[in-house]
Amino acid sequence: MPSKDLLTGFGRRLFDDRVMRECLPIDVYDAMRAIRDEGRPWQPEVADVVADAMKKWAMGLGATHYIHWFSPITGSNSGKHDGFIDGVKDGDPILSFSGKMLSQSEPDASSFPSGGLRATFEARGYTAWDPTSPAFVLGTTLYIPTAFCAYTGEALDQKTPVLRSLQVLNKQALRVLRAMGDTATVSVHSTVGAEQEYFLVDKELYDQRLDLKICGHTLIGAKPPKGQEMEDHYYGSISERVRNFMRELDDELWALGVPAKTEHNEVAPGQYELASVFSTANIACDHNQVMMELMRKVAVRHGLACILHEKPFEGVNGSGKHDNWSLVTNNGKNLLSPGEHPESNWRFLLFLSAIYTAVDEYADLLRLSATCPGNDYRLGANEAPPAIISIFLGEALTSVLHSIAHDEQPHVDDKGQLLTGVKSLPLLKRDDNDRNRTSPFAFTGNKFEFRMVGSSQSIGFANAVINATVADTLRIFADRLENAADVNAEIKAIVQDTYKNHNRIIFNGNNYSNDWVEEAAQRGLPNIPNMVSAVPAFISEKNVALFERTKVFTAIECHSRYEVLNEYYSKIIHIDINTMLEMVNRSIIPAAYDYLGMVAKTNHYVIKQGACSRSAQKTVNKLVATIDEVTNYSEALESAVNSIDMHADTASVAHAFYKICSDQMLRLRGAVDRLEGLVAESYWPIPSYSALLFDL
Repeated sequence: MPSKDLLTGFGRRLFDDRVMRECLPIDVYDAMRAIRDEGRPWQPEVADVVADAMKKWAMGLGATHYIHWFSPITGSNSGKHDGFIDGVKDGDPILSFSGKMLSQSEPDASSFPSGGLRATFEARGYTAWDPTSPAFVLGTTLYIPTAFCAYTGEALDQKTPVLRSLQVLNKQALRVLRAMGDTATVSVHSTVGAEQEYFLVDKELYDQRLDLKICGHTLIGAKPPKGQEMEDHYYGSISERVRNFMRELDDELWALGVPAKTEHNEVAPGQYELASVFSTANIACDHNQVMMELMRKVAVRHGLACILHEKPFEGVNGSGKHDNWSLVTNNGKNLLSPGEHPESNWRFLLFLSAIYTAVDEYADLLRLSATCPGNDYRLGANEAPPAIISIFLGEALTSVLHSIAHDEQPHVDDKGQLLTGVKSLPLLKRDDNDRNRTSPFAFTGNKFEFRMVGSSQSIGFANAVINATVADTLRIFADRLENAADVNAEIKAIVQDTYKNHNRIIFNGNNYSNDWVEEAAQRGLPNIPNMVSAVPAFISEKNVALFERTKVFTAIECHSRYEVLNEYYSKIIHIDINTMLEMVNRSIIPAAYDYLGMVAKTNHYVIKQGACSRSAQKTVNKLVATIDEVTNYSEALESAVNSIDMHADTASVAHAFYKICSDQMLRLRGAVDRLEGLVAESYWPIPSYSALLFDL
């Protein structure tokens, strides 16, 4: 049994139910619980009582400051630290933390990305306390999860769209359940468990790489003699240094009530994964933001650097964030649980139909929700799903849906037990379907795994999109059911119609194959290969209409985020280019000339002695040619950047940067990596891939 101290220590820095029951009057606690669990409206009269209790509790844990903690559109963690102190009287501090201070704060909205919603002189914005996500103490600061909006009311963050999407999902799911005769369910919410992949490298080596420090990924670097081809890192033994990091990270997360569950070595050398237990989508998003922040902080304490970029190293697997999504009622029923007889579980089949309909209707939005500059390097390789959205249901479920659609008797095979051939091993119950790790949106038993999200991204937007699209499909189903003379017959008709109209999105094969690319095109499925091609989905007429119907985004917010994402892409690639040019021109080329001088001098000395060194002369020739190649490509890259009209519309600028990224940057990188293979290690000015990936 776990020790009592260990169990009671879970969430010890979290202002959760246990704390609220102990320090709040029962009526205030009930009001807070109703807001969180039943979606009741906010009650401002409870704020002063909660604020006073929260301050006393936080100060008891050593907190001296509080922060309205939020995630702006670009997905980072933000907030300003304010002290509880509000003056001094007779040498004693005056402490203040009112309900108004808890409920609302005012950051500078014009300093965050807004896509033109806020001009520099229009600075006012607001953060609003989210009482559905518990506050916590980290270090000496009370963290208050908040939403962030402009003075004019538009959302400027990741949280607000998630909260809006949960509202509409609850509304439409309840309509469907009521039409099916369920009067007991009070609320329905999506639950999420995120699997976070990341890299660890030695901090001293990390600090010697300008690209890692500024851009989060390497812009140059020759492949090491060994990569991941031996497949010996995945699930392998964790080194003691990394294990110590994981232990401290576990302790920090445990204290904050973040239910981290699974950790292991990932496929690439130096790559790892941490998965959390399912929580309500809103809280899961906050948990993942906390997790990423703590990963970076704890890594430094162990002389490590945590890298969350989607593709930090060329030639080995990049990192993603698998978003495991499900639908659960307030009484704990999973609406995506097939049960023992899925062919007759009409509630499951109806909600399943809503999900794959939503994926088919809004594939471009799902692709958009997983787009970021780093993911362009990752998606489509043999490490992540391709850029084509499809859904995996498995042969058994697909067969059930096909049979129902064509009025045939569904046949479900019992896969039975798996015999290993070893008598001492237990008999294994075989699942109805194998798993498909190449599918971007895969059914995995009682949930869907959205595998496309990038490791550095907030999962907020992805879950807002999934919730909104499924809710809108459930709205259509609810309309049909509420107007049906025979509800049971209508349920079957919906399942039949859905399969006939949307089965093109179901694909149970190998998503990596070239055949699938051709087949997907024949099916009419969109293939959106990069971020600049994905972003326009935000302002398509169909998608704006969806967001306005569900009230997840207004039309103005859609257009502003379209601008923000285009600007964000251009800024990231521009920073990458500037960093690359600085590394090449100020470090790589000078180091190569130093080595060339040494080799040439040696060759000259050998010739003076009357000998002939063909290898030295050959090396000199290769070095001269490759240095010239690097110099030429560097000049071409600089010229290409300078030719961009930065005053053009954001989409045009983003497309221009994408062209440079996929052309001149690749050429320069190739030349530099070839040069690395010619220059002696002692002369090369930055740590190699071998050192970065294998020195732990």
